[in-house]
Amino acid sequence: MPRRAAFSLLALVLAAGSSGTPAESAPTGPQARDSGRREVAVFAGGCFWSVEANFEQMPGVVAAVSGFAGGRVANPTYDQVVRGGTGHLEAVQVTYDPARITYRQLVDRFWRTIDPTDPDGQFCDQGESYATAVFASAAQRPVAEASRRAAVAQIGAARFVTPVRDAARFWPAEAYHQDFARLNPVRYAGYSRFCGRGARLRAVWGT
Repeated sequence: MPRRAAFSLLALVLAAGSSGTPAESAPTGPQARDSGRREVAVFAGGCFWSVEANFEQMPGVVAAVSGFAGGRVANPTYDQVVRGGTGHLEAVQVTYDPARITYRQLVDRFWRTIDPTDPDGQFCDQGESYATAVFASAAQRPVAEASRRAAVAQIGAARFVTPVRDAARFWPAEAYHQDFARLNPVRYAGYSRFCGRGARLRAVWGT
C-alpha cells in the first residue's frame, strides 16, 4: 500500500470537543474468581477507541490501554503516527487474567469487532496507521493462527487480509485517548454511528 497520511474521523471528534502464554480453557463470567495472574495481548483494529471499548467489556479482561505498535519510532505521539511514516499501527494492549479468559477467546472476539477484508484501514478511518493485525509472541502465535484459520473459513482466504504479526514494542498513547468511549459516551456514540461500524460488521460477519 502506498504510504500516505491517515484520514481519521477520530481527529475530527477530538477537535470538536510482556507477551502472554496461551491457556487452553478458562472459566468466564463476572462470578469467576480473579486468580491474580496477568498476561497481555496486543491487537490493532483501526481506531483504538473502539478496540479498547470492545475488550474492556469482556469478563476476565483487567485493563485495555490504547497506544501504538509495530513501528520504527520510539515513544511516538498520536500526531506523528497519523501523519504517517512511523510504521506504527493504532493498537490496544489487553491485560487479562488467564484463569478467567483465554488468549484464544480474545483473538476470536477480535476478529468479529473488525472488518478483516479492508487492507487500507477500518470503517471511516483510512490510512496506514489504521491497518489491522494481531501482534503475537512466539507462544501466542500458534493459537492466533488457529483462530485466524477459523475466521478465514467463514469469510474466504481471498478476502481476509488481517495478518498475525510478530510481537512488537507497545507504546501507550496520550492520556486523553485512554478510556475515551467510557468517559465520552455521547461523542463516541456519534463517531461510531457516523462511521457505520455496526452495519459494516453485520455485512461482514452476519448477525
